[in-house]
Amino acid sequence: MPATTPPHDRRRRRTTRLLAAAAALATAGALAAALPSTASAGETTGKHRPGRYQDVQLLSFNDLHGNLEPPAGSSGRVTELQPDGTTKTVDAGGVEYLATHLRQAREGNKYSITAAGGDMVGASPLLSGLFHDEPTIEALNGLELDVTSVGNHEFDEGARELARLQNGGCHPTDGCYGEEEFAGADFPYLAANVLDEKTGKPILKPYWVWKKKDVKIGFIGVTLEGTPDIVSAEGVKGLSFKDEVETIDKYAKVLQRQGVKSIVALIHEGGFPAGTAYNYDCDAPGAGDGISGPIVDIAKNVTPQVDALVTGHTHAPYVCTVDDPAGKPRMVTSAASFGRLYTDTTLTYDRWTGDIARTAVSSANHVVTRDVPKAPDMTELIGKWNALAAPIGNRPIGYISGDIGNTGTESPLGDLIADAQLAYGKELDPETDLALMNPGGIRAPLTYAAKGAEGDGVVTYAEGFTVQPFANTVNLQDITGAQLIQVLKEQVSGANTAAPKILQVSSGLTYTLDLTKAGADRVVTDSIRLNGAPVDPSAVYRVASNSFLAGGGDGFPTLGQGTNDLVGADDLTALERYLTANSSATSPIAPPKADRITIVK
Repeated sequence: MPATTPPHDRRRRRTTRLLAAAAALATAGALAAALPSTASAGETTGKHRPGRYQDVQLLSFNDLHGNLEPPAGSSGRVTELQPDGTTKTVDAGGVEYLATHLRQAREGNKYSITAAGGDMVGASPLLSGLFHDEPTIEALNGLELDVTSVGNHEFDEGARELARLQNGGCHPTDGCYGEEEFAGADFPYLAANVLDEKTGKPILKPYWVWKKKDVKIGFIGVTLEGTPDIVSAEGVKGLSFKDEVETIDKYAKVLQRQGVKSIVALIHEGGFPAGTAYNYDCDAPGAGDGISGPIVDIAKNVTPQVDALVTGHTHAPYVCTVDDPAGKPRMVTSAASFGRLYTDTTLTYDRWTGDIARTAVSSANHVVTRDVPKAPDMTELIGKWNALAAPIGNRPIGYISGDIGNTGTESPLGDLIADAQLAYGKELDPETDLALMNPGGIRAPLTYAAKGAEGDGVVTYAEGFTVQPFANTVNLQDITGAQLIQVLKEQVSGANTAAPKILQVSSGLTYTLDLTKAGADRVVTDSIRLNGAPVDPSAVYRVASNSFLAGGGDGFPTLGQGTNDLVGADDLTALERYLTANSSATSPIAPPKADRITIVK
């Protein structure tokens, strides 16, 4: 079967292969080089009787976020470590290519599973987001995804909408988008630690068991316990989120009682590798090597009954081993985000014990390069939905003179969005003083090069939607100067101590961020100025922000204490109005300098 031909029976066409990657370019986290000497993987002991060991291929990815088309700018590239120690960037991503890579990887392998680590939908480009991510679910069905955990973004539109994505049916407000009713996901979403507050039971399946002949592998899916802190209150209303480790341990025991001893945890929580290259050797000895972040504590504490952890959330690429509570190395993987990578893990199943022979587990991340044939079924799917989205998405909303990036402690696009919200806030109330924007709400850069036929430098509505897809409203509220100072300190303290969230600030607000200090002291209080004047702790300031931040989201509880609220239109409208009013084909907007925050390192 050609690599680009769609599968006709996704439940029967399951394959497995041993990992074969060039050592110089593949990140291989092998726990040990050899199988037990009594047998080799997949051997047979008679004409029909299988051998003791069976290699099972686990293909995995995470944080797709509805990126069906190749992501633009830096969001569509990965860093690759070269044999001489240098790095280069490689264009990556797009489901037309992801489908081909996955299908090629499965060729010749009878035991193969494809799993994901959450955030398949949500914060999606217009092609998917405009249609409540139905296009992405259809694409995942075509990619032969077997199972995924939920992520925090699966709750952007609430539990009821998540249930619709799982089970199918037309959208309750927007209805059906075609002649046929939306069929829903062919694969199960797992939500072991997300409970209905009324019933105390998981809102979706907590686990799922993959079976082929005499081989059984269980999957437990959880999202991060802190999901309510990073999702709008409406999205998680009526739900409770439980501890990841306790939940996984609970269902590992359930699976064990059912005779399932090989277990993989799908965890929408992640870490931060010391190297940024996708093929960085996470397990190499030396200072600074390894991985940090929340997933490390989870991996160290999850029961040894779990054989591997597929993770996500941080959008970082890594293939690492972390010792389990018994001191035994265990594979922990993440395939970056946006469909730019997939992970190929070999799990060696021991038929005598029913467990994974951990001494034989190996894994590597692979780039979803764009030098392979496009999968025709994915091209057809994208074309179908693009035809529906084009009248809305192709409309120009502004002009830029160069790429406006969204990376860095302070980003040019962050400044632009904050300025747009300040300008819109002043339209609602001329007394508006400043605007604050959370960096996680800026999902992509604005790129100068044309994506379609619009021409270089033209910003389309679709591109704006990709940048700000959440439909948050722009809210105004009053806070005191003392509260404003506290908000800035909450960027680097409290819930944000370990992983600071630096707010993007509107023109006129300046301060120094001293990274040589610790905690809240990193924000130098005496340096905070508004239009050149020190912030007065007793004065009242009118602040514009999106509704998520205004509700105290992302670890900013002080913003949730504001008063005299005024709710405006959605944040994409504010950006569109700003671009339209301040740019033209002959006078495009230049990338802001991103010099409002002085950083001391």
